[in-house]
Amino acid sequence: MQPDPTASAHETPALPAGRPAAEILTELKALRTADAPTRGGRTFAYVYDAGREGLDELAAEAYAAYATVNGLDPTVFPSVARLENDLVGAAAALLGAPPGAQGTFTSGGTESILLAVKTVRDHARSTRGVTDPQLVLPSTAHAAFHKAAAYLGLEPVVVPVDPVTYKANPTAMAAAITPRTALVVASAPSYAHGVIDPVARIAEAAAEHEVLCHVDACIGGWLLPYLRRAGRTVEPFDFSLPGVTSISVDLHKYGYADKGASVALYRNAELRRHQYFAHAGWPGYPVVNPTVQGTKSAGLLAQAWAVLQHIGEDGYTALAARVAEASDHLLEGLRTTPDIHILGEPEAGLVAFTVLTSATPDRPSGTPDLSLLLHLADEMRVRGWYLQPQLSFDGLPPNLHLTLTPATVDRVEALLTDLPEALATARTLPPATADPALTDLAATLDPDTLTPEDVAGILAFAGLGEGGGLPERMAPVLFLLDALPGRLKERLLTEFVGSVFRPRTP
Repeated sequence: MQPDPTASAHETPALPAGRPAAEILTELKALRTADAPTRGGRTFAYVYDAGREGLDELAAEAYAAYATVNGLDPTVFPSVARLENDLVGAAAALLGAPPGAQGTFTSGGTESILLAVKTVRDHARSTRGVTDPQLVLPSTAHAAFHKAAAYLGLEPVVVPVDPVTYKANPTAMAAAITPRTALVVASAPSYAHGVIDPVARIAEAAAEHEVLCHVDACIGGWLLPYLRRAGRTVEPFDFSLPGVTSISVDLHKYGYADKGASVALYRNAELRRHQYFAHAGWPGYPVVNPTVQGTKSAGLLAQAWAVLQHIGEDGYTALAARVAEASDHLLEGLRTTPDIHILGEPEAGLVAFTVLTSATPDRPSGTPDLSLLLHLADEMRVRGWYLQPQLSFDGLPPNLHLTLTPATVDRVEALLTDLPEALATARTLPPATADPALTDLAATLDPDTLTPEDVAGILAFAGLGEGGGLPERMAPVLFLLDALPGRLKERLLTEFVGSVFRPRTP
């Protein structure tokens, strides 16, 4: 018998022979020790913690019950349609949708936004003959809209926001609408600063131009209605405004479901029809996909359904009141901390603040101090707090971003106690700087023509070298990134993340 010429291709085992379950779970738990905590109220970004005992266990059990159910075909698994219809119906009712409104359960805000943009692209093409559509976005619109535009071939038209309130400028947004506009976007709230755009005026302008209007309520959609129910004043932002034609709302944020769980909602079925992909031109089964994903576990759908059913109307109202309590306490403390300046008027659980240079007779109000801000972020992390640094952009100041949840209510006082101490320590540190020669060189570089060796050299200089590890203190790295042109920054970050995700050999 002749030897198989491909036999050597698999000489090195891809996997171990097999390991005991207990050993595997022990390793997984050990790996988690290097991560930021997702419970306990000390991580002020990325996680949404209801602080309710038993909720994680409920979500896990509900997921396990549906982990093997394929959400691809509700005719084979009818329970999938039942659960999704319940979730979409709840979101539609909460957000003032009219009779006939439709929606879809998705894997997260990015997918909901991607689907909304796909919908308006196809709608503009079929109803108005627009073949080169545009999105009109405030500069604070989530990056997911730019991602969707890049994926789907639309042109983003970015409109600066008010430099004092950080809200979209409805007059400027209206002026940016052209015959090519497929969608106008407003945020409720914007992620960066936690402020709510003037949705009513933006939606009205879109309607006057017969253009669709999407409200990104991924963060606020499951919080703002319950804040209103808890007695807070919340301006209309949802389908109660006639010009609003679609909304995205995440259930894994202030709905407290596990990631990823979101809903894309449309004012009517005619709009949602453009979201779907159908294909019968192949020899396999006829394909109809409401979402980007085809085959998907129904586990995330089931756990989101279980969490919403368990918490209920009164529960969400109480949780929203706790978020408001945490926000009030934090804002009061920040306003009395010297050289801390809150950006805008936060309205929906998110707070952004910058650090000012100490006031002088020449600068009575101080100016944002990037180096001090980044050192403060590092010092707070040393003390067990994660506050998310956001770099400067188009005249908007760098800042630290905090996401408040019910679990943070009892942590705010401790954070406010540590903050002045951390700020005092940060002031004693040498200022973070960027090498002028490097920044001058960076201004001349074309990110698209850099060689891998060029990129590796810049990353090494920035402290993001071989191995994908991060330095203990991020202030020098982030200070340099802030000074680099946007496209070069994107190229470097792409290469760095690529270095983090490298296959491990057995």
